[in-house]
Amino acid sequence: MSLHTPLTNPAQTGFLVSYLDSLAMVERLHRLLLDVIKDEFERLGILDINAVQALLLFNIGDNEVTAGELKSRGYYQGSNVSYNLKKLVEMGYMHHQRCEIDRRSVRVRLTDKGRHVRDTVEELFNRHAAGLEKQGVLDCDGVDRMNHSLKRIERYWSDQIRYIY
Repeated sequence: MSLHTPLTNPAQTGFLVSYLDSLAMVERLHRLLLDVIKDEFERLGILDINAVQALLLFNIGDNEVTAGELKSRGYYQGSNVSYNLKKLVEMGYMHHQRCEIDRRSVRVRLTDKGRHVRDTVEELFNRHAAGLEKQGVLDCDGVDRMNHSLKRIERYWSDQIRYIY
């Protein structure tokens, strides 16, 4: 069904409106998360790294990974992750090394400077989690229900990509 096709069933129309609101909210939340990280780094005087790069360092954590692994885990799009990994290596936030098995592939891991950024983002998220719970915005059960719903949407969308053709 196309979004341009009028719906005659009011229940379907209501669901569609709510679904579109949810999609818009997910986009806004992602942009807002990046703004929150950016503001934290500006407050701390860390100005040479952007929020996307800081989040990338957080997601890599203590792992040694390739760009392909980050893409396959669903963290980042292709050119975006390759560009940011290159910049992070140039700025000293990451080490890189050619993979012994596949010389075309480069494995990356955080330097001490990169771990400092990861720790900064982790501290920010810890403060937020505590604040959300303390102020009654979300409790553990609410987060679990939200994650369950988001995972179901993720599975549905993945199935659409895999089986649509």
